[in-house]
Amino acid sequence: MNRRTVITGMAVRTPGGGSTKEFWDLISNGRSATRVITRFDPSPYRSQVVGECDFDPQLENLTPREIRRMDRAAQFGVVCAREALADSGLDTADLDPAKVAVSVGSAIGSPTSLEHEYRILSDGGRHWEVDEAYLSPHMFDFMVPSAIVKEVAWAVGAEGPAMMVSDGCTSGMDAIGHARDLITEGSADIVVAGGTDASISPMVVACFDAIKATTPRIDEPERACRPFDRTRNGFVLAEGAAMLVLEEYEHARRRGARVYGEVAGYATRCNAYHMTGLKTDGIEMAEAVRHALDEARANPTDVDYINAHGSGTTQNDRHETAAFKRSLGEHAYRTPVSGIKSMIGHSLGAIGAIEIAACALALVNDVVPPTANLHEPDPECDLDYVPLTAREARLDTVLSVGSGFGGFQSAVVLHGPRKAAA
Repeated sequence: MNRRTVITGMAVRTPGGGSTKEFWDLISNGRSATRVITRFDPSPYRSQVVGECDFDPQLENLTPREIRRMDRAAQFGVVCAREALADSGLDTADLDPAKVAVSVGSAIGSPTSLEHEYRILSDGGRHWEVDEAYLSPHMFDFMVPSAIVKEVAWAVGAEGPAMMVSDGCTSGMDAIGHARDLITEGSADIVVAGGTDASISPMVVACFDAIKATTPRIDEPERACRPFDRTRNGFVLAEGAAMLVLEEYEHARRRGARVYGEVAGYATRCNAYHMTGLKTDGIEMAEAVRHALDEARANPTDVDYINAHGSGTTQNDRHETAAFKRSLGEHAYRTPVSGIKSMIGHSLGAIGAIEIAACALALVNDVVPPTANLHEPDPECDLDYVPLTAREARLDTVLSVGSGFGGFQSAVVLHGPRKAAA
């Protein structure tokens, strides 16, 4: 039984992108939305530039009870899930809820609410023994990342499999890969899948400061993230979410659904090497790419565009450059590559899903988004990284890759609507 998976709905919330359309307008025009932290005093921190979402839960039609109950990351996920379902044109009244599943990726769960509650319980950190009389009734949900999945499942009426994927910065991509597998094996006909993280809090900023992974650049904050550029010096922490409606192809075809693209191949590997370090040869990412291409029944020469992880760190840029050469051979030199984190920052477990949404939009529009802030290319990154300005190109097959702390390396191959319908 050959059950294929297509994308029939999507919704995105990112820095500078209060809707899917605004998100695409931002990245296709090469504009950056990174800025100095506004949600708290950034002066004590080494890294002060982030990608913040201008997100008002009340304007997003969340009720006061939902706002109180849900962490910001869960709010992102629920708002995007509802909007993606509406975008798909599915009528939940016509669906078997047992065949509707949810798969959500998040790297860090609910740090915003946890930090807020700890400040109250400890009276601003003055008391070692906290006073349980001030404990929020929703503290359990803030402690357990799977509470985000529960909220999304409730929001879309899903009674099928519900899964939280939390493996660092590949979480959103892996959640979509897992969703594809649920459809392939027949466990679900429809999966609401994606990633969400709300990581702009003093605790999270301090953690990345400690390992010096984020950029200390504060002049020209919109130019702080510089993937593949010789002057890069760390990534820009961000927040956001993307949720996709994945649907079994025949199910979508019968109802005449609009198709953004097909999730044709997925694979993930681990380098078993270092918590944050990467080897320069890119072997594990290359293996993930090769297996994803095999699943998609695609050759390396079929790849029309690569959405790079492009975090803006030297070791990552050189690692994935090597991986593309190893997996695609000479075709790597002829394939446009770009990194959208240069414009919206790195939203940890959400970014993989956001980038898959970007790839689907690139396929629909036949446009390769640019890599912003790429003015001085690193000579060791010698591929076509599409600097500064978007490029029109016929796109039928695109590759998106992700790399995460712990050594996770993942790859997804998408076919565009023309190829999906062939």
